Amino acid sequence: MTPPPSSSRKPQGSSMLIILLVLVALVAAGGIVMRLHEGSALNRATKEEAVPTVVVMKAAQGPPAEDITLPGTVQAWHEAPIYARTNGYLKDWVTDIGTPVKAGDLIAEIEAPEIDAQLKQAEADLATAQANNRIAQITATRWENLLKTNAVSKQDADSRVAAAAAAAATEASADANVNHLRDLVSFERIVAPFDGIITARNTDDGALINAGSSGTGPELFHIAETDKLRVYVQVPETYVDAIKPDLVADLHFAEHPGEVFSARLTRTADALDPTARTLLIELEVDNEKGELMPGGYTDVHFKLPSSPNAVRLPVNTLLFRADGLQVATIDADGNALLKSIKVSRDFGKEVEVQSGIAPGETIIVNPPDSLATGQPVRVITSGDDQDGDGKDGDGGTKDGKDNDKNDDGGASDSGKDGKNQ
Repeated sequence: MTPPPSSSRKPQGSSMLIILLVLVALVAAGGIVMRLHEGSALNRATKEEAVPTVVVMKAAQGPPAEDITLPGTVQAWHEAPIYARTNGYLKDWVTDIGTPVKAGDLIAEIEAPEIDAQLKQAEADLATAQANNRIAQITATRWENLLKTNAVSKQDADSRVAAAAAAAATEASADANVNHLRDLVSFERIVAPFDGIITARNTDDGALINAGSSGTGPELFHIAETDKLRVYVQVPETYVDAIKPDLVADLHFAEHPGEVFSARLTRTADALDPTARTLLIELEVDNEKGELMPGGYTDVHFKLPSSPNAVRLPVNTLLFRADGLQVATIDADGNALLKSIKVSRDFGKEVEVQSGIAPGETIIVNPPDSLATGQPVRVITSGDDQDGDGKDGDGGTKDGKDNDKNDDGGASDSGKDGKNQ
């Protein structure tokens, strides 16, 4: 007997329902897996984005010798103002500015009739004192001989001896006065004190001359010895240790472009100026040809040895923190390590580090202000930064993220295809 058709179709409808439910479950599971995968990729990308990307460099040792330029003042080897030593009127000047003179050469003459008259009077007084002294000495000798025979009293003899001593003293006084006036008369001739060149003349014929270098006495002439010149330089305290007795410097003058004049160190002040914190040094330069002039300015170039432990760093590696100046380095684990440093000199674009960093250490360039010790960093070199923004490492992470999305998109498409089927 044949069963009814309705009983055979019921199991078939249940099977279709079960298949449909299975497909729905598969689609739901695929969506959940895709979301989980996307979340994991997002978390991984976020962590990678949180790690700063840094460019590094090697700390370089400073050059073995350093060329520094300091301003210098040129002065004559010897120079002196010339004043009058006697009063009078200028009779005649012989040398003018620029005239070379030898020691003892006549420069000018002063007319002083009062001094001449005083000298004649003093010479006459000296002659009188000499005559009185001679007769006093003769008289004293005679009285001493008479005293031996008791022809005169001892009192009278002692008076004659004392008068002779007074006459001798009067003669000595008169002689000293004559010598004094002769010196004043000799000062009527103004002569050069040493070999040199007359650099100033501040008087003329007939001018009233007052003796001395103070009060109303003006400077008549100025003389300078220029065969050798002195160059004075104020050296900053930072370079004082490099100033040695055998130091040689090169002088550059604006009026002698392309020429270099050699100078050597002769002496130093051996003490710092408490206001400027500089050391005054003196250099000697030969000027036999007379090419250089005293009173000028020169650029003094020194080649000073650098400290063997000094390190040069660009200023964009420095961090200004509450603990002082620091730089960021990379430790053995690849994390940031901040080190305090002491800067000895600032060159503008670079600084010289005296302590805190050794040559060859890895230094982070342009470190972030928020960088801290122990913080992980991603190190790249300038060649890896193709976009010029130091973010290529992150770009790789972003590319991986895009690939993951593409893979998930493929899985989603497969689920959709299964659903369509």
